[in-house]
Amino acid sequence: MNKKLLFMMAGMCLPSLFYGQQRSQSWVADLGNGTYKNPVLNADYSDPDVCRAGNDFYMTASSFNAAPGLPILQSKDLVNWQLVGHALFRQPPFVHFSKVQHGNGVWAPSIRYHKGEFYIYYPDPDFGIYLIKAKHAAGPWSEPVMVKAGKGLIDPCPLWDDDGKVYLVHAWAGSRAGIKSILTLNRMNEAGTAVTDEGVLVFDGHPDHPTLEGPKLYKRNGYYYIFAPAGGVSTGWQLVLRSKNIYGPYEEKIVMDQGKSPVNGPHQGAWVDMPSGSSWFLHFQDKNAYGRVVHLQPLQWVKDWPVIGTDPDGDGKGEPVMTWNKPLAGMPVMTPPESDEFNGAALGKQWQWQANPVSTWMMAYPAKGVLRLFSARIPDSTRNLWQTPNLLLQKFPADSFTVTTKCTFTPNPKLEGERTGLIVLGVDYAGISLISKNNTLKLVYTSCLKADKGAEEQQEVLKTLDNNTCWFRVTVVKDAVCQFSYSLDGTQFTDAGKPFTAQPGRWVGAKVGIYCTRDTQINDAGFADYDWFRITK
Repeated sequence: MNKKLLFMMAGMCLPSLFYGQQRSQSWVADLGNGTYKNPVLNADYSDPDVCRAGNDFYMTASSFNAAPGLPILQSKDLVNWQLVGHALFRQPPFVHFSKVQHGNGVWAPSIRYHKGEFYIYYPDPDFGIYLIKAKHAAGPWSEPVMVKAGKGLIDPCPLWDDDGKVYLVHAWAGSRAGIKSILTLNRMNEAGTAVTDEGVLVFDGHPDHPTLEGPKLYKRNGYYYIFAPAGGVSTGWQLVLRSKNIYGPYEEKIVMDQGKSPVNGPHQGAWVDMPSGSSWFLHFQDKNAYGRVVHLQPLQWVKDWPVIGTDPDGDGKGEPVMTWNKPLAGMPVMTPPESDEFNGAALGKQWQWQANPVSTWMMAYPAKGVLRLFSARIPDSTRNLWQTPNLLLQKFPADSFTVTTKCTFTPNPKLEGERTGLIVLGVDYAGISLISKNNTLKLVYTSCLKADKGAEEQQEVLKTLDNNTCWFRVTVVKDAVCQFSYSLDGTQFTDAGKPFTAQPGRWVGAKVGIYCTRDTQINDAGFADYDWFRITK
């Protein structure tokens, strides 16, 4: 009997399965009574954009330096989402993204379904705007094509107009372009693969709408609409512009802000319609260490203006709802994967590396039911794990949760300082690991404050192990307070180190995961076998 079946039979809280899809124990938005709670995705799917193809909805989001990038999520009811894959296996330029590029890479993308194909336009603020396409959302996706090269071009969105003309709107990153809070409109060729003009500024956010960005371009009832957030990630509002002419002039209206709700900075997202005709809006909320989580709001059209959320005073400016009736009843509960039994030939789709992956970092062993991580040398230029590419990480899945994993470490006896363990990573990080020293294994608690500034780790040796198998655990509670612990028998756990408060990374929330590294190099490497990685309440 395999370990997965034994685990389920033992009643040890393995997430339940629906049609092969894991159900999260830490956060389920579907309340089971025809209503849902926000956020519908309580994880860092930053800058979400959504399109509909038939009866299905598809979401993508920013992925920055993480690989694979551009996650693809699918839903039928906008509440229950499954992660079906990623559109970008590795980022170009490939050599550039072989090194960790925190905060760079894939910024806010847009996804559209046009004439039987999915299009994703995504920006890299250091290189330009790319296009990738696919017949099926789960892939395969085409190689990226540069649509518009330049520094500071961000947040693109296309529109195929009724007369056959194709447009692209985008914003500007002040850090690269030296200007921001303005929107540029370009014409594109019929294929949507290249801009055909210099572009025209169609809206200026100065001074009333600072940090205007993230434009999404739509057409409805003869009006062109640009949905664009302003006011800053954690403090801003949702602005909507409209005009009968795509080049303007545009009327403006704030259609949603925080109001009296607990949801700060509600903006940047996607307007979609159900097949039944009802309208909805998905947007993010910045929750610091938890990242930018995704909320779902009802949307009503009043005098050709959208009103998002609830509008208690009737002024046309909505505020977020925390619970609401589901857009579509009767769909099974689905959530993105979190736990991984490592019984398959591939990693679970929730996992990402910190840079373009190298094939020697890992190998799946389905027959053994383990994931083997080979130790890889950390870059000479880094003093800690912040710039280490072979960290295998996933998003925080909820406000409170527990991660437990079982590891068997086989270091190379000719190498000193090989290391494997469990880590929570942001600009600060902490973790628990096994380190080979003088042909022994040391169990070590590690913390590093201001890792992004090159600070050195602080290590506390907890004990010397007599064998090479250990269980690692981290329990995360409100305000992202993390307590690490370990076990030598899988039953009794001992706290390791003081409570650690997780911090966000660069434009992303904190992440949790595993790794195997070394400081030096010879002609071979040691390895760590991870038996499973389980996330529970």
